[in-house]
Amino acid sequence: MWSVRYLVRLLTRGYSHRKMKLIGTHNGTFHCDEVLACFLLKQLKEYRDAEIVRTRDPAVLQTCDVVVDVGGLYDPSTHRYDHHQRSFSESMKTLRPGKTWGTKLSSAGLVYLHHGQQILAQTLETAVDDPITDLVYDKVYEHFVEEIDAVDNGISVSDGVPRYIISTTISNRVGYLNPKWNEPDVDEEECFKKAMTLVGEEFLDRVLYYKNAWLPARVIVEEAVKNRLQIDTSGEVVALEKGGCPWKDHLFSLETELFVDPLVKFVLYPDSNNKWRVQCVPVRLGSFENRLSLPEQWRGVRDEELSKLTGIPGCVFVHANGFIGGNVSYEGALEMARQALKKQSGAL
Repeated sequence: MWSVRYLVRLLTRGYSHRKMKLIGTHNGTFHCDEVLACFLLKQLKEYRDAEIVRTRDPAVLQTCDVVVDVGGLYDPSTHRYDHHQRSFSESMKTLRPGKTWGTKLSSAGLVYLHHGQQILAQTLETAVDDPITDLVYDKVYEHFVEEIDAVDNGISVSDGVPRYIISTTISNRVGYLNPKWNEPDVDEEECFKKAMTLVGEEFLDRVLYYKNAWLPARVIVEEAVKNRLQIDTSGEVVALEKGGCPWKDHLFSLETELFVDPLVKFVLYPDSNNKWRVQCVPVRLGSFENRLSLPEQWRGVRDEELSKLTGIPGCVFVHANGFIGGNVSYEGALEMARQALKKQSGAL
């Protein structure tokens, strides 16, 4: 996507004082990838106090120490991070052995690939080569940066005509911060700064979420998976000691790591009112299809009517789509899961 392109110029005064310049096209339009790329660079100690300037003048580019999203060259040895040249087709998979993502990288992805672990280590207060740093590096790419790479490179989420339009992504929100076509007196640099603040806050929020909420949840989910046979002899039900913890991607990872067979179908956990939920495990992250849904005849039924229908005391509800239900007690939620498994097997 050819619009605003960026470069970073680092002028050394001794060894510590540097300035960063950001380069763009004549029309001033900026995209999320170059905004994130610049934010990421400014998280690094050596670029923190850098100045950002926008241009596409080849003569100016020659004076720059770091060039982002312009210049027609990808060469990390000279800090050139453009992805628009016809010869460029790199992805995480091609540049980092062992990584599986095949999405073509944008300027954001390139900067993240080369500097992301250093940036994350600063925020997480870990070593660059710490396994936790690498774990969060992967999650932030998969659930934040890859989307920006794909949007900037015009890669659709899926084939075919989408059922509805999603217009609230971070790339869309950055786009909305560009000066409007009929606002001739808008300060483009201020617009860009607002975009960098938006993207930066969301990036750091995502990293801190993984540090403060996601990583601690893994311990809870791992213990639940290992103890699943104590919950039900089928091994297809796990019970979490705390509600609200993010369990889905941990569960999928742990099933692979621990060779879980059969796969888990239901997760039990307490809600904020100390009642219990029984939730179906989706077939994959982000899917609305379940490995096994709660029985169709239960769906949309509530309270005493549901208890009479199931023969289970204390039922509260089953969602109309069958992906979640509730009971006043742990024992009741567990029995709901057990009956759903028996109906699948034909035992009921």
